[in-house]
Amino acid sequence: LNMGLLRQILHLLFCAVSRLSILLIRCFSVFSRKYAVPVPPLDPLLLTPAYVLAERIRNRELRSVVLVQAFIARIRQVNSVLNAVVCDRFDDAIREAQSADEFLSSGTEDKETLRERFPLLGVPFTVKEAFGVQGMPQSSGLLSRKLIVSETDAVVVSRMKKAGAIPIGVTNCSELCMWYESSNKVYGKTRNPYNPQHIVGGSSGGEGCILATAGSVIGVGSDIGGSIRMPAFFNGIYGHKPTPGLVPNEGQFPNAHGCRSEFLCTGPMCRYASDLPLVLKVMAGEKTVGRSLDQEVSLQSLRYFSMENDGGGLFVSAVDDELVQAQRQLVGYIEKDLKAHVQTVNIHNLRYSFEIWSAMMSSDDKGETFADLLSSDKLWPCWELLKWTFGFSKHTLPAIGLALTEKLAKINTEGNKRMMQKAKLLKEEISSLLGDDGILIYPSHPKIAPRHHEPLAMAFNFAYTGIFNILGFPVTQCPLGLSTTGLPLGFQLIASHNNDHLTLALAQHLEKALGGWKPPQA
Repeated sequence: LNMGLLRQILHLLFCAVSRLSILLIRCFSVFSRKYAVPVPPLDPLLLTPAYVLAERIRNRELRSVVLVQAFIARIRQVNSVLNAVVCDRFDDAIREAQSADEFLSSGTEDKETLRERFPLLGVPFTVKEAFGVQGMPQSSGLLSRKLIVSETDAVVVSRMKKAGAIPIGVTNCSELCMWYESSNKVYGKTRNPYNPQHIVGGSSGGEGCILATAGSVIGVGSDIGGSIRMPAFFNGIYGHKPTPGLVPNEGQFPNAHGCRSEFLCTGPMCRYASDLPLVLKVMAGEKTVGRSLDQEVSLQSLRYFSMENDGGGLFVSAVDDELVQAQRQLVGYIEKDLKAHVQTVNIHNLRYSFEIWSAMMSSDDKGETFADLLSSDKLWPCWELLKWTFGFSKHTLPAIGLALTEKLAKINTEGNKRMMQKAKLLKEEISSLLGDDGILIYPSHPKIAPRHHEPLAMAFNFAYTGIFNILGFPVTQCPLGLSTTGLPLGFQLIASHNNDHLTLALAQHLEKALGGWKPPQA
């Protein structure tokens, strides 16, 4: 058998096993508790972009304490169903909002100075629990860290606070932030606001969820395999994975070391595309100096490319038809509205996305392994899997599975070398294709938000996002309406290094033209 035919046979076998597994999961889910979709947000304050709210506060048209109380009320209204915010600081947030109002009433700063020094003054925000927020838990879903409380703020949280933003709570994630369903043994499972029987994605899933249901307007996420973009996709909001190094990662757990520090990115998650540039600039701080974030973009003069699937990933699901049709409609709109030709491309090595991600993640022997992070004692993944089978493990099945995968990946050294070479060629190919004026439109994920536990049957589908962590390209996830079943649709916009401004500009244009976030409907 030639390799091409062998891959096709293996892919067909994978698809058959995956479908059977999903069928079994759905049979068991019949007995799970059913939740109703929370009522839609009605307060106009909850439906306003952060930059507008900040402007109204600076102009003394809106009191910060009123705004903060509105978001607190919304969280209290929806969180019992969704389990997105796992620990709040409501009392502290109200006191800080009152201080912001008192500072403004003193009239010591003019409006321009206020805008420059405090671009987010009085605006509440939420933070993925993996980031340090002073006085808040920072377990990252790990049972052994359940009692750990952060004594300091992560750098990005500190910068948000310095810009005047007020943290109101921390949100759920997957165990050690390495799975695309936000469920762990510390806080339990987070549910999708569009249909609570479906997942919110991970690892920044609680963040995506509370933003989508208007319990927050801007938030902090991190992304090493799609952990900003998958939750943004499944929850119908915007998320941006910046060019590596633009936003500091310090102050989150686990942090990345060695080559993985180039793959991990901290970035903004927002309900409105119009908020992305402002929040990104606040997060980046002085790193924006000499960058092009403020550069004006002529969308008509850009070059556009579209690829509807990965070209045939071995253990990756086919892209849902509704997502394909939505992407084609988007392409048609760009061609008509911007008078720009969108070229269909087939980038061959994208079909190896999971293999490349796995090889690159296991290529650095420095620092702690995932298994080391799971336990202070030596963890044996096979033994842990046996314990899990009988209900005695302190870890989730995806975490144990990743520890096993990590061990297997290190065995295949020759295969890893081939994949690392493919990564180099792929990076060169896409960089050359896009240049400094190109954008690639690509699926965010092959499946519309799956039901709970179904990711176990399609574990490698995160490859659609993970590959761009390895390649280091900036990516913006954008929503594109709802499916026939009321779940969010979306797509990724990819640019070459240090061209974040291109994808952000197109995201804002598409939001104005096509609409962005759609509120969940009860």
